[in-house]
Amino acid sequence: MHLTFTADHARQWAVLTRAALAARRTELDALNVYPVPDGDTGTNLHLTLDGAIEQVVEAHTRLGILGAATLVQECTSLGRATLLSARGNSGVILSQILRGLTQVVVERDLEEVDAPAMADCFERGAVLARKAVAHPQEGTILSVADAAARAGRVAADAGASIVEVAEAARDAASAALLRTPEQLPALAAAGVVDAGGAGCVLLLEALCRILTGDWSETDLLGVTKGPARREEWRPTVHGVPGPIDTGADALLVDGALAISSHPEGDLVGPGFEVMYLVEDSDETSIDALTATLDRLGDSLIVSGGPDLWSVHVHVDDVGAAIEAGIDAGRLRRILVTNFADQIARRRERQALGIVACAAGPGIASILREGGAVVVDSVPGARASAGQLLDAARATGAHAVLILPNDKDTVLAAEAAVTAAAHEGLSAHVIPSRTAVQGLAAMAVLDPAASVQDNVVAMAGAARATRHGAVTIAVKEALTSGGHCRPGDALGIVDGDIVLVGDDLSTIAVQVLERLLGAGGELVTLLTGADIDAELLDGVQRWLHDEVPHAEVTVLAGGQAAYPLLIGVE
Repeated sequence: MHLTFTADHARQWAVLTRAALAARRTELDALNVYPVPDGDTGTNLHLTLDGAIEQVVEAHTRLGILGAATLVQECTSLGRATLLSARGNSGVILSQILRGLTQVVVERDLEEVDAPAMADCFERGAVLARKAVAHPQEGTILSVADAAARAGRVAADAGASIVEVAEAARDAASAALLRTPEQLPALAAAGVVDAGGAGCVLLLEALCRILTGDWSETDLLGVTKGPARREEWRPTVHGVPGPIDTGADALLVDGALAISSHPEGDLVGPGFEVMYLVEDSDETSIDALTATLDRLGDSLIVSGGPDLWSVHVHVDDVGAAIEAGIDAGRLRRILVTNFADQIARRRERQALGIVACAAGPGIASILREGGAVVVDSVPGARASAGQLLDAARATGAHAVLILPNDKDTVLAAEAAVTAAAHEGLSAHVIPSRTAVQGLAAMAVLDPAASVQDNVVAMAGAARATRHGAVTIAVKEALTSGGHCRPGDALGIVDGDIVLVGDDLSTIAVQVLERLLGAGGELVTLLTGADIDAELLDGVQRWLHDEVPHAEVTVLAGGQAAYPLLIGVE
């Protein structure tokens, strides 16, 4: 348990919150009460924080302070990065909550945050979030943030510790979240709580876990194990799980008043989403811009300042919305989405693109030769959802298959798929959990076949490939294969460490024996950057002598950490 919040805690909190949002992304998306194309709250929250962290890492790497930045440096970078990476209404509001938290640190030049300062952070974040929304509504993320701020202030004023302040804010936010269906008929009708508010609760839950030390790198709020659905997010109404019929047709999107829907489900309202950044402006010009956009459309959120503002609005007159921005200052990153075109493009049959992750230069070269757009993804720097989405766009196709080739990148790939759908891009994840499974999937790709046929064939090939690896232990641990110490040889089968020994060649043969125990006709050996020639020779000799019928393919993968990756089909 910690007495203050430091730069290390800030880094851990950002990563843990991103993991929580990734794990709950689909569940949060399902809570949306209004099916507009930018209404996938979970995906938008995740991509916003994911993109922000990526920007901070890049910036701090250039400055030589990655992992060593002060709390003020971390907050300065994160506050701006979240504004730049914000996606949809929910992402913009999240950026404002985080901006409020970071502002307090930066303005006071704090090296660490104590309990009273943490309460100030909560209050500032709630104020800025509410200020950003043109027409704030209760029963949304704004109500949840307000409740957290009030409870944090009461606890701090009573002399509570920083952990107690954070826990009070979390508990109040959770209670406020459960009240959102009482405040919004649309939520009651759907039988759900507010999606943005749920994301706010995850943010506070992650903070509490960081401050109490109740987390680990492998835990990540249940990401690695697949979290169970949170039933409290779908409350019972009058004794019966929702939805119920309230006759409501006024619905909300992440705290902003949205357009209404007809009973038969047809969408009515502005046809375009417009987002841009405004520079070289001032508060007076931004106030005028806000008033103009408020007359032009709905779902309006204007956030940021004093030197950069983010604008999000749904309108019919795109030209007028952009001209209003030009009148206010210099525009950057103008993004216009035609909701009708999105729907139409999803129905078109288009060429197939492939995006694949690679953990080494050799693997990347092989995948590129197969026609894939490759994204580098290695332990410690795995591909983000934003990178995968950019790669999907780069294919130039309207149907894309994404091969994560690593179990820890699957969630990012799924988030990229959801985000791609907003742009009219049909994307699918092929469940390749290792590089050898990805190569097996690529081998059955048929450009002449339909997208669905390729998805079925490639997913089947990936699942049918048994996989293993050998590596060297870097720390002491208890594994399924027994206790290991640094320097021990480890054998991995289907993602689990099942063998521990002192000779890598012997372990490699034992891995092959297990993989081939159920038969196999094709063996793929993917060599790492630091593979020993004797290891490879020994494995090949064993295969020649013991499995003479098998076709053996040796490929230079160049991956780090794993001298040998093995696939058996």
